[in-house]
Amino acid sequence: MSRFSEDELHTVVSRYEATRAQALTERDEQLRAFHAAGWRPVDLQRVTGYSRETVRQALRPEVRRATNLSRRRTPPRPPVDYRPYGDRKPYVTAETLAALHGPTKGTVTLPRHLDWSGHAEYDLNRPARLASMYKVVLTEASAVEDLHTWLNADLLRRLWPTLWLPPQLRQRWEDAFPELAATRSNAA
Repeated sequence: MSRFSEDELHTVVSRYEATRAQALTERDEQLRAFHAAGWRPVDLQRVTGYSRETVRQALRPEVRRATNLSRRRTPPRPPVDYRPYGDRKPYVTAETLAALHGPTKGTVTLPRHLDWSGHAEYDLNRPARLASMYKVVLTEASAVEDLHTWLNADLLRRLWPTLWLPPQLRQRWEDAFPELAATRSNAA
C-alpha cells in the first residue's frame, strides 16, 4: 500500500469514470443517429448485442437519468420489530440423541414434506449425499418423529463439525446437546 497514495488511486478512478462517461455519451449519440436514419430499436439490439433496456436508455437519455436516480435511492429499512428468518423458523430439536435411530447405510428416499427438491433419494454410502440428507432433515423437520426416523445419533456426532447449518439451528442443537459443540471444537 505504501507504494501508491490514495490521491493516485482517486486519479485513476476519476480518469476511468470520465472516459467511461464520454464513451457512453458518444455511443448513445451514434445509436440515436442510427435510429434517426431509420434503424428500429430491435435492429440496434440485434446488431449491437445490447439489451432492450440498454437501447431504450441510449435512445431516450431521460430514461437513463430516471433509472440511475431510482438506483441511487437508499434501500428501504426493515421494520423495527423485524426478526431474521432463522430466528423465526421453528427448528425442531430432539429430546435425546439416544432416540435417533435412523438408517446408516443403503439408499433412502425422504418424504416430500422434508425434501421437495426432486432429488430426495440419498445414497448413505456417499459422504456428500449423507451430509446433504442430514442438513435437509435438520433444517426441514417439522416434528421430532422426523428426526427419530431419519437421523442416527452416531452419524450425527460424526457429521456435526462439517455440516453447513443455519447458525440459529446449530446453536439450538448445541445448547441442547453440548457434546455436539465439543465435536466441533475437537475437529478444529
